[in-house]
Amino acid sequence: MLVAFSVSPLGGESDSVAAAVAEAVRVVRESGLPNETNAMFTLVEGEWDEVMAVVKKATEVVQATAPRVGLVIKADIRPGYTGQLRAKVERVEEHLAGGEQVGSGE
Repeated sequence: MLVAFSVSPLGGESDSVAAAVAEAVRVVRESGLPNETNAMFTLVEGEWDEVMAVVKKATEVVQATAPRVGLVIKADIRPGYTGQLRAKVERVEEHLAGGEQVGSGE
């Protein structure tokens, strides 16, 4: 499965969430699972239980810094497929490189 998640402290006294988010990302990177972080989400790929355990631990480290936490999760559950963190992007890039346009009639 692929999971995109965003976890952020709410409330508290800090002006910046970057330090807390960095600790969450550290948990993900130390998990050893394929992952990627962008401006909006951290993506993690693996089996259901291992991915959800990482999301839970990342949430807990953020929760240690604030009285409240916001968590957004989106999942792509596709049994039997691995390597989709890169493969999904590669398929889109192939279409872009080929100049194909959906609905162009060509």
